[in-house]
Amino acid sequence: MTTVYFDVLARIRAEYLEMPGMSLTTMQVQRLCGVEAPACVSALNALVHDRFLWLKENGTYARVAEGATPRPRPAKAELRSPIRTMAVGG
Repeated sequence: MTTVYFDVLARIRAEYLEMPGMSLTTMQVQRLCGVEAPACVSALNALVHDRFLWLKENGTYARVAEGATPRPRPAKAELRSPIRTMAVGG
């Protein structure tokens, strides 16, 4: 891989980090970053593979941290007291 490719990856990553909530098509990323189509597609695919971006159903790319996958919820545990109470009666 060439230095130019890593520069493209860094540029796209920086744009998404700088603008939270951004969701762009491939063509929009190309224009924003000044990148040719083959390099842009390759970089976007790599960023999806790295789980930095995800491809939404509408064809736009967004950051994974922006809600691509639901965040895991902590498991709920029911804590029981180790002391058992005894019924008092007679």
